[in-house]
Amino acid sequence: MGVAALITWLVTAVGGFVMLGVWISGGGHRPGSTSRLSPGLVFTHFAVAVVGLVLWIAYLVAGTTALAWIAFVLLLPVALVGFTMFARWIGSRRTSTAAESRFPVPVVLGHGLFAATTLVLVLLSALGVAGG
Repeated sequence: MGVAALITWLVTAVGGFVMLGVWISGGGHRPGSTSRLSPGLVFTHFAVAVVGLVLWIAYLVAGTTALAWIAFVLLLPVALVGFTMFARWIGSRRTSTAAESRFPVPVVLGHGLFAATTLVLVLLSALGVAGG
């Protein structure tokens, strides 16, 4: 189950990188942009998710359950910020000039679905269900 969580986490990351690239290339990070996603939200979401992923890989290598729990705890604020950005993205879909209005809908939905799946798989792995 731990490897499945790694795979879903990596798929989630690919979707996140696609959206990050669209957002940056659309000027979402520039002052005066019409983006509803602040750089603080975007880069906090990204950074904490990356730290969690690194800890998850360390957990898979070392087998230390504490690392699995830390990765899970880190995923909670990642999910909260992700839901916040999703809500803001929904509102920005009507504003055609916002950088995030160009996010491909299937990528947004896939990112959220794989992220939720990752959260569940990480929790189950940390609990010891079906091994790490």
